[in-house]
Amino acid sequence: MIFIDGFTAIIIFLLGLSVGSFLNVLIYRLEIDKSVFKGRSFCSQCKTTLGWLDLIPVVSFVLIKGKCRYCKKPISWQYPIVELAVGFLFFIIANFFFVDESIMSLAQTIYLWIASSLLVVIFVYDFKHLEVPDILVVLGVGVTLIASFFGKITLSGGILQALLGTLICAGFFFALVVISRERWMGWGDVKLGLFLGLLLGWQKVLVAMFLAFFIGAICGIILIMVKKKGMKSQMPFGPFLVISTFIAIFFSAQLINWYLNILYL
Repeated sequence: MIFIDGFTAIIIFLLGLSVGSFLNVLIYRLEIDKSVFKGRSFCSQCKTTLGWLDLIPVVSFVLIKGKCRYCKKPISWQYPIVELAVGFLFFIIANFFFVDESIMSLAQTIYLWIASSLLVVIFVYDFKHLEVPDILVVLGVGVTLIASFFGKITLSGGILQALLGTLICAGFFFALVVISRERWMGWGDVKLGLFLGLLLGWQKVLVAMFLAFFIGAICGIILIMVKKKGMKSQMPFGPFLVISTFIAIFFSAQLINWYLNILYL
């Protein structure tokens, strides 16, 4: 990991904020089944078309105190949270992967910005609706397959490792869905497994899968203890997979080495 200079860091962070703002529009347009490229942004409650002062990432939310300028109804905290999350993700990815001025390093950074953006949308949408939109998986798989042919752009290490990762991740989830008749896991997780396997490759995706089940179990136990969920309550698994994927992207090598050191003590 390196630390890029201050000016570049600010530019990258602002780029991430802007992309996060677009992703919020994408999430809402997916919810209402409307093209993200058709029509200007509008208030989801009063439907008033928004001006440019209403669309400045984070700043607009603060200036209008979290309420629509026109109907005064509260605006979801999802909007600034997603914008800030993507801003920080873009900055962190650049620090980890834009390690020199080579075309390959730049291509990998841009690819991971695209992949992380799709993962953020999947996280929010699955968290809210217990569903992974097909279009996001198709985009993720398509971009990753293309990038996989260039070897070091993705994290898998090559097309064969990427395909093996997909077989392991999506295949395992497919088996769980069939065996449990969708009681343990849904088809959206199988589709998401296709994307994650290609992105991470077989070694890193195993790390992500283990972490997802571990984090999901801990969160489930906590929610049951505070009586927010019951033993038979549905919980989206996609968000845990997304969080674990980000951990695997940045720290899989350290986690694998740590595990092997314990195993061979």
